[in-house]
Amino acid sequence: LKQATLEALGYICEEVEHEHLEEAEVNAMLTAVVQGMRKEEPDNEIRLAATVALANALFFAESNFERENERNYIMQVTCEATVCADVRVRQAAYEVLVGVAENHYDKLQPYMTAVFELTVKATKTDEEAVALQAIEFWSAVCEEEVERQEDMEEEGEGTTVVYHRFIEQALPMLVPMLLETLTKQDEDQVEDGEDAWNVAMAGGTCLGLVATCVKDAVVDHVMPFIQANITQSEWRMREAATFAFGSVLEGPDPDKLAPVASQALPFLLGAMKDAKPHVRDSTAWTIGRLFEHVGTANPPVVSPANLNEILKVLVEALQDRPHVAGKACWALQQLATSCCGEDDEDPMRTAMAPYFQGIVQALLAAAERQDSEQALRMECYESLNEIIRASTPDTYPTVQQLIPLVMQKLGATLDALVAPGAGAETKEKLGEVQGLLCGTLQTIVQKLSGGGDQAKMLVLQFGDNIMECLLRVLGSHAATVHEEAMLCVGALAYATGEQFDKYMTALYPFIEVGLKNHEEYEVCNVTVGVVGDLCRALDAKILPYCDGIVFQLLQDLQSTQLHRSVKPPILSCFGDLALAVGPAFEKYLAYIVPMLQSATALSMEADKNDEEMVDYNNLLRNGIFEAYAGLLQGFKDDKSKVQQLLQHAQHVLAFIEEVAKDKDRDEAVTRAMVGVMGDMADTMEEIGPLYLAKPFWRDLLRDCEDPEGDDDQLRETARWARSKIMQRTGGQ
Repeated sequence: LKQATLEALGYICEEVEHEHLEEAEVNAMLTAVVQGMRKEEPDNEIRLAATVALANALFFAESNFERENERNYIMQVTCEATVCADVRVRQAAYEVLVGVAENHYDKLQPYMTAVFELTVKATKTDEEAVALQAIEFWSAVCEEEVERQEDMEEEGEGTTVVYHRFIEQALPMLVPMLLETLTKQDEDQVEDGEDAWNVAMAGGTCLGLVATCVKDAVVDHVMPFIQANITQSEWRMREAATFAFGSVLEGPDPDKLAPVASQALPFLLGAMKDAKPHVRDSTAWTIGRLFEHVGTANPPVVSPANLNEILKVLVEALQDRPHVAGKACWALQQLATSCCGEDDEDPMRTAMAPYFQGIVQALLAAAERQDSEQALRMECYESLNEIIRASTPDTYPTVQQLIPLVMQKLGATLDALVAPGAGAETKEKLGEVQGLLCGTLQTIVQKLSGGGDQAKMLVLQFGDNIMECLLRVLGSHAATVHEEAMLCVGALAYATGEQFDKYMTALYPFIEVGLKNHEEYEVCNVTVGVVGDLCRALDAKILPYCDGIVFQLLQDLQSTQLHRSVKPPILSCFGDLALAVGPAFEKYLAYIVPMLQSATALSMEADKNDEEMVDYNNLLRNGIFEAYAGLLQGFKDDKSKVQQLLQHAQHVLAFIEEVAKDKDRDEAVTRAMVGVMGDMADTMEEIGPLYLAKPFWRDLLRDCEDPEGDDDQLRETARWARSKIMQRTGGQ
């Protein structure tokens, strides 16, 4: 009965919200739980149930941790439980310590020496399940301290944030403990791939968090281990040294790491030939990390001078074991994203150009390997997409040649999908491949359509074929493929412009299907975004489809089944539609304005203490303002239509005034609402008295025009809005 009662208390703590329990109830519950945890309790089943319950109850125990005697007792029984004879109790006790680090960091100081000694012992000699939780305790402390560093930076001088520097102080002892865990690899962890989780993986993850927390200070503690073991004959030591180096590349100043990284890179490239797959796997990952975090340091670690050697090694590694090949794909991806600049004239982009075709062929071949599972295929295509994005104009003809190749592969998967005997598992795999191919096709279309008129023609030559292929994909079963295909449709619409109209009759039924897909809401979300793309491409030519689209969007807004994240983009979509069809959008006003007013009311009631709700509220406000901006700009040339919006101006301006007071608003919301203020003044001739009656805009715009600010777009929008408002207020 005692055990069952404690288990029930554990479930209650897990499920019940904090505010639903009185302090007296929490005290009674904690007393019962801690009593059950004591070392004097002979029944380990009871100790286990009590310890699990305490792990779930820590969130409620704030006032108990404020009282020193209670706190001391809770920590005492927890530490005693970490050395219980039963491994399950020891594991649960460390889970409690993790919870203490997460929920009661500011009270931890008196216990850190004792906890450190316990965690060292656990990682050295205890069973894996216990050692993992002991390492997790230090990971939790790291994450807490990184978060507190950010809070201190935000608050500036006079900060009240409690920050004990536990990790910094523990470095000389903590780093050796973590480095030792790196040598406890599993023989089969390379084959396990992303699913691998053991003491070595946990130690490396924690070491990475330590580097993020203490930055440069970690380097001197780790380098001796790396230098002593990177060439050891024992593979475990070589792999641990490589893993350690990769783990500490994020956090320290890249420029300070650059000399070490430059020395290490040739060695790492050589280690890609190591006899042990574990070493090759970690080496490929470390090379990718080096590109990601130190690639463009000063002096540069990666340059046109060593590019040939880098690419030769990584392209060869695409034929290695699947998991090693996957890491090599990722390293190539990081080379393209982190070491190549945005400009076509960037020296690294130019240097990559001669290798473009060879890299692409190698990635496509790796994706087609007989032993290629979904993870490797995905890595191959993600890498291919980044290589395409980093391509230069002289490679565009080669990029264009990929279009028929990708469509041929898509066609083959579509044929296989309807072939007799294709089972559910086969269809699922084919759907995954289709999604990847659609993603690459989208990347090609975006790249070429953004490369000037000549490059755009390279896409448009295949426009009909691409669209025919995408319509076939949309007609297939899988929702994930529907999503990827729709994104590609949006990219093609952008490239094609008004000429896209010829595809609309065939496409529209799939738009409707996407907008009605409430269960797989990401498909609905993407379809809403594509409607926006179609508005920008077709302008007034989208009018024949407006009735159906607006009706379905209104249904979506009223749906209780549709995920809330889709609703702000729907509001923005109303703005896109209004901007595209202009005054013809008037007939929908009677339905859309009440929706905008409901969204405004919802935004005003949002819980400011709920972080998720704050983020959602920013998205909601952005959607509201983008809708009004589209309406105002779309009706601008028809004064009678603008007059209909004028009756809502006071409501909109009052909403902007409230949002302006909210310190949680993000930059996108600020830009959008300042734009709407300017649009209202620009389109509504009689709005001057309203602005004079609500002078809050003066301070708001002054803040936005601050020359010290780093948002040039906001500054320009604020200046424009001020000039328009001043015109209506007679310069007042």
